[in-house]
Amino acid sequence: MSHDTIIIARHGKPALSRKIRLTWREYREWWKQYDLGGLAEEQKISKSLKPWAKKADVVISSSLLRAKQSAVLASGREPDFVYDELIEAALPPPHLGKLKFRPKTWGTWSRIVWYWGWPDGMESHGEARARANAMCDVLAEHAKGGKIVYVSAHGWFNRMLKGSLMKRGWKCKSQNGDLHWSHRRFERPTGYGE
Repeated sequence: MSHDTIIIARHGKPALSRKIRLTWREYREWWKQYDLGGLAEEQKISKSLKPWAKKADVVISSSLLRAKQSAVLASGREPDFVYDELIEAALPPPHLGKLKFRPKTWGTWSRIVWYWGWPDGMESHGEARARANAMCDVLAEHAKGGKIVYVSAHGWFNRMLKGSLMKRGWKCKSQNGDLHWSHRRFERPTGYGE
């Protein structure tokens, strides 16, 4: 039986340092720089990921630089399609005055308050969920006919894609966490639901 396959990978390690302490306002500015920046040099791509990227029929990336660079490093070619809709879900930091924390701490707190309904003028959880659902339909269309689709995107949004794909009948056949270069492989029989 033929299968449609979607590989959803997180980008590689970014160049921007996380070894700093920031206020919530500084974290918002830091995150803007993170989104504009590219990858650190000398990336080690997972041995289990690269073969999938190399043999993909279609290579897709988020429009953010770190994702596009990761797609090229993993697959050896420019993405066939680049989508703004694959960017990371918003990270609105809670307003904690002059307290300073590392970006990882701000990221955790930001994700919690965002998940519980505080977007602070950014994309809400519900809006991101709708975006993930719509994007899964696009990815499924690219995979139609037994194709392998490689997607270079972002940690939390990739988790959201996982839930949306599984609700649409895709099976998660393998996964290896959420760190840089981690990935999940999804399959469903070609012609599913037609």
